[in-house]
Amino acid sequence: MSSNTLHIALLRPPIMHILRAAGFHATRPAVLDTVVDIAARYLTLLATKTASYALTNHNDITPTITDVRMALHEIGALWPQISIMEEQIRQEEDMRGVDAFIDWIKGEGNHEIRRIAGLTSEPGEVADMEALEEKEDFLTALKKKHSKTGEESRYQGTVLGIPAEDKSIIIEGGPSESIQAWGAKIRENGQISRPTPIPDTSSAIISSSSSPLSEI
Repeated sequence: MSSNTLHIALLRPPIMHILRAAGFHATRPAVLDTVVDIAARYLTLLATKTASYALTNHNDITPTITDVRMALHEIGALWPQISIMEEQIRQEEDMRGVDAFIDWIKGEGNHEIRRIAGLTSEPGEVADMEALEEKEDFLTALKKKHSKTGEESRYQGTVLGIPAEDKSIIIEGGPSESIQAWGAKIRENGQISRPTPIPDTSSAIISSSSSPLSEI
């Protein structure tokens, strides 16, 4: 499975939850694939613009909230709002787009999405921010559900787990303990010779041939 296929597969469940929260209870696979593709392209564009602004503003790939805001403004997510250059000319910060974006996220239209994501409390309850931060996302919960030996041991060395430690490959039944040792021994015995460089004779051929200018 390629990385692109894996990332698309990981993006399908959140898009399905968003569609369910929006009131869609069924859809065709082609329609779902189209919505997932649009979301993937949008997230890729947002991440690319954010990384570009991070490198431009402070020469670092780790973005700040300012880099994310500038990227959101460029792709049209913050509206209505004047540009950064106009803000510098007027010497005032326009927060209309940011306020509208926050109101849209916290509005009634996205209440069901926040409930499914576990970011809202029941009516009459006070939301505990520390408890919300400790909540596991659906992918972590799904990995623990399908892993009986532990998440870290099963998914170690994959894109879903922690990086694996570099280990040497041991050759069973042979005198050498690793591929590197085997290669060094073969080279010492002369069974594998290094390729000899082929001399470049193109310049010699050109110089030895008679030039039309010499006949004039």
